[in-house]
Amino acid sequence: MPKRILQGVVTSSTNDKTVVVSVERRVMHPIYKKFIRKSKKYHAHDENNRCAVGDTVRIRECRPVSKLKRWEVIEEQA
Repeated sequence: MPKRILQGVVTSSTNDKTVVVSVERRVMHPIYKKFIRKSKKYHAHDENNRCAVGDTVRIRECRPVSKLKRWEVIEEQA
């Protein structure tokens, strides 16, 4: 099964080798048919501590690295 890839913005990089990425998606409301923005935060593994707050990154599913980290950073777009 292919691994999921998500794109989001780094909201925290204070931990060592870890970044918190906020991923936003648009969902249609079932009754009002209006698009709503929903966001979720993911802890991702950043091996070389390259990402900074505000960077747009792509993350990919991986094996569990720690209690919260199940994603890894695959590329950053500044």
